Amino acid sequence: MRKCLLNALLIAAFSLFAGKFFDVGAQTVSGSIGNGTVSRGSSAKGAIVLSMPGGLHVNSNRPNSEYAIPTTVRVTGTGVRAGRVTYPRGKNRKFQFAENSINVYEGRVSIPFTVTVPANFKGNSVTVRAVVRYQACTDEVCYPPKNKAVTLVARVR
Repeated sequence: MRKCLLNALLIAAFSLFAGKFFDVGAQTVSGSIGNGTVSRGSSAKGAIVLSMPGGLHVNSNRPNSEYAIPTTVRVTGTGVRAGRVTYPRGKNRKFQFAENSINVYEGRVSIPFTVTVPANFKGNSVTVRAVVRYQACTDEVCYPPKNKAVTLVARVR
């Protein structure tokens, strides 16, 4: 019992200590639709960009571990149809805390999707909202999952 309590205290202390050196909120979420313009009656490619500072990674959409929380992107728009999100392949990495390798995203990752604008769309711009759910980790510890939202706007021609 003492050993379990001591281990729990050590993990909590390490998490606080690591948080001093890694800003676990430092991941940025941005994105774009087309080149800033879309045409009525057509589809445009969009992308969500997740950037992680050095020393941090996030689990990929398919992390190969039932305990790892996958990165997901949910895209919605009013008056437009947001198409399927396509997740890139991650990189398999072996960590001390896991028996098998985990598939992760590091650095900067672009996650593409499509937006379809109806031919009868009324308005001069489209607005799409994306919510990215991810779990940031160092090589030793994972932090609680986060949701970050981004609003993307493109001019309609």
